[in-house]
Amino acid sequence: MGDLTNVLKDIYNRLYSAFGPQHWWPGESRFEIIVGAVLTQNTNWKNVERAIANLKQAGNLDIQKIYELDIGTLAGLIRPAGYFNIKAKRLKNLIKFIVEGYSADLDRMFSADTYSLRQQLLEINGLGPETVDSILLYAGNKPVFVVDAYTRRIFSRHSICFEDISYDELQSLIEAHIDRDVSLYNEYHALLVRLGKDYCKKSNPLCNKCPIKGIFL
Repeated sequence: MGDLTNVLKDIYNRLYSAFGPQHWWPGESRFEIIVGAVLTQNTNWKNVERAIANLKQAGNLDIQKIYELDIGTLAGLIRPAGYFNIKAKRLKNLIKFIVEGYSADLDRMFSADTYSLRQQLLEINGLGPETVDSILLYAGNKPVFVVDAYTRRIFSRHSICFEDISYDELQSLIEAHIDRDVSLYNEYHALLVRLGKDYCKKSNPLCNKCPIKGIFL
């Protein structure tokens, strides 16, 4: 038992000791990270890498190029990421927003007020809070904690929240109890994903071997 601030700190320290730095988010540029955040919905990262490699090989991993690309060609290039027709539309919607709202200038876009920009991105058809917050944190270096299914599963199993807590409620809870720091948010989220994949699985979790075994609020 302990207060939430100390519990969250303890979880982070144990995960960092167990796994080390995760070097997230993979990508050679901010734009690549943005594209990856959209493509990673409902698929694994290896498929995203193949889709991004296709875009690079075709010389189309560029804001203006994707803006001008017809949707059928874009869908074909990102096919390895799955749901390619849907994701092509989502990606086009986002690129249209960046080009027409911020003159294709990522510096200008990310210099906007975080709350306002988040609300604008959430209004884009097909972008949910996890995708938007991944873009803000990993591409924009904005102090926004990314919540995903792993976060909810791990924290509910350790009595930090209820299983049916909403995205915004869990995000607010976490942000209220850990330092508002981009590097910390980045590493913490990545470590939780690692824990969720390797130990805190949906079925047959490896509780006895878990690095945060015994930590409860």
